[in-house]
Amino acid sequence: MSYQGKFRVWRGDDSGGALEDFTVEVNEGEVVLDIIHRLQATQAPDLAVRWNCKAGKCGSCSAEINGRPRLLCMTRMSIFEESETITVTPMRTFPIIRDLVTDVSFNYTKAREVPSFAPPKDLAPGEYRMQQVDVERSQEFRKCIECFLCQNTCHVVRDHEENKEAFSGPRFLMRVAELEMHPLDTADRVDQAQEEHGLGLCNITKCCSEVCPEHIHITDNALIPMKERVADRKYDPIVWLGNKLFKRS
Repeated sequence: MSYQGKFRVWRGDDSGGALEDFTVEVNEGEVVLDIIHRLQATQAPDLAVRWNCKAGKCGSCSAEINGRPRLLCMTRMSIFEESETITVTPMRTFPIIRDLVTDVSFNYTKAREVPSFAPPKDLAPGEYRMQQVDVERSQEFRKCIECFLCQNTCHVVRDHEENKEAFSGPRFLMRVAELEMHPLDTADRVDQAQEEHGLGLCNITKCCSEVCPEHIHITDNALIPMKERVADRKYDPIVWLGNKLFKRS
C-alpha cells in the first residue's frame, strides 16, 4: 500500500537556504531515508544527504525530523499520519555544508582532546585482568555509533556558540567517564572532566539520553557519576584529605 506523502526539506548551503515542499510516494515499511533517496531519484538529483549503512550503525544520516534529532534510516514512516507534512532539516548545532549535510568536525576536534587509555606501566599487553562487573560498568558507552545527535541536542553547545571551545559535549564527557571507570586506567580523569572538558556546564536535562538511538543512559550512567566524583573531590573533607596524602602520581 502506498500514498503520496507531503515533505518539507531544507535546501541551501552556508550562505543561506529555505524549506522546499515536495510530494513523494511512500510505500509500506519504508523509513525517511528511503523517501529522501526517492526524492533524489525523481525530483531533486542534487539534494545532498550523508548516509552509509542504512542499518542504524554508522551514525551518518543524522538530521532533524519535525524538529527532533533522529537518524533518517531508523525513523519509520509508519509513525506519521498520512496527511501529515514531514519536515526534514539538517542538525542545527553544526555549520551547514549543503542541504542536509553539516560539518561535524567540531566533534573530531573534541575527540582528539581526550587523552587515550593509560594502563599501569608495569603491565604489558595481554596481562590486563579485571572483574566482569568493571567491564559491564562502562561497556554500555561502547555502543555509541558517533551519530552526534546527543551533541546536536545539547543546548549548552546548541544555543551558545561561545561554549564550544570550553565544552566537549555529552558524547566526549561520556568517553572521559568510560575511562575514569576503567579500573586499569591511571590518568586523573576527574580534574580533566571539570577543568578541560567543561563538565560543570552540563545541567543534566537528559536531552542527550532522550535522542540516543542506542538508548545509552548518558546522563544517569556517565555524566551524573562524573559530577559526583568531582563533588567528592572538591567538597568531601575525608576524600580531600585522602587525595592530599595519597595523591595519584
